[in-house]
Amino acid sequence: MPIAVDIDVMLARRKMSVGELAERVGITPANLAVLKNGRAKAVRFATLAALCEALMCQPGDLLRWEAEDDADDAYEVGVTTPDTTAP
Repeated sequence: MPIAVDIDVMLARRKMSVGELAERVGITPANLAVLKNGRAKAVRFATLAALCEALMCQPGDLLRWEAEDDADDAYEVGVTTPDTTAP
């Protein structure tokens, strides 16, 4: 998935456990783990705001965009696209 979740990085920086963060945010540790491990399909803005408040950070500290691996791998192994400029 092109969106990477860095909650674990912020937890380490704040020296906070998953259980403590879940309690502060008001979600279950299991749901926090789903979000933390990048398995969530969505996150509510209210939850994101609560995470930012508890971790004293910005949303960009928790979420970042990464290019898809498939496109990167194609360029790394020398796969090229057909030349569409030739007559």
